Amino acid sequence: MKNIGIIYCPNHKTFCSPEKRWAKISATLDAYKLEYDIIQSEKVDSVERLVTMLLGNGYETIVIVGGDSALNDAVNCIMRTEKHIREKVTLGVIPNGVMNDFASFWGFSYNDIDKAVASIAQHRIRKVDVGCIRYTNNKAEAKTRYFLNCVNIGLLAGIQKLRQQTRRRLWSRKLAFVTSAALMVFIKKIFKITYTINFIKEEHRISTMCIGSAYGYGQTPNAVPYNGLLDITMVRHSPMSEILGGLYLFARGKILNHKRIVPYRSHDIELHITKGTPVTVDGHPMETPCGPFIINVQQEEINFIIEKR
Repeated sequence: MKNIGIIYCPNHKTFCSPEKRWAKISATLDAYKLEYDIIQSEKVDSVERLVTMLLGNGYETIVIVGGDSALNDAVNCIMRTEKHIREKVTLGVIPNGVMNDFASFWGFSYNDIDKAVASIAQHRIRKVDVGCIRYTNNKAEAKTRYFLNCVNIGLLAGIQKLRQQTRRRLWSRKLAFVTSAALMVFIKKIFKITYTINFIKEEHRISTMCIGSAYGYGQTPNAVPYNGLLDITMVRHSPMSEILGGLYLFARGKILNHKRIVPYRSHDIELHITKGTPVTVDGHPMETPCGPFIINVQQEEINFIIEKR
């Protein structure tokens, strides 16, 4: 295996300092006698630039030490390359972010560095699906964004956006989430959405919608990123008591038990949402699309390092 290019995205919101965290990771990498070069991402928006640099220098294994948002940036960079280049590139992860949902799907966790590094050493690869959202922004520019995990629309997207703001003021990730959720719930915004799934067009007022290729932060728990399909869960307009009950089920990983949940499975979905509706892609806030937009799956596009045997 050629040298590994590692992009380290420090997480300043944990008890372990970034320096001590990297010392543990590097010691584990050295114990497995892996040859690697490391670059540290200083800003949240620098991952794509660093991945481009590694690809330009011939690295074919790129490991992100970070969370879902950093993985999302890496995937978007890789997907912009030509197919013959993309097929040679392998992406891996050592969980280190605020949200590590895609890593956890494959059995990796923040606290088990050895398992992630051992899997990189074994280099067991699986081709995984990539979700794709095509939309037009408010400047009438055609845009494309890729994702590994999910697209959130409505309540949960608003919570994710608010959480990024409250996390700057509140040290605790859980406290930031609870505060953001409380704010969004008591604002009680309802979002109008028109969608076409499996050739059926409907219009509803919803609280939230998740379109997931993987776990979807617990909202699409049956989704898998290798069947060429999207799992879609939608929560229709609910009274306050049911919203609070839904958040309780969500926290317990049983969101599909909520009586207002409408589940679907499809290769694609076309949507039209009202201006100002919050949207996030793998946790990244995204501008509200102008006009109809399409989300679909591109099957087996990324080589991903999965759990060792």
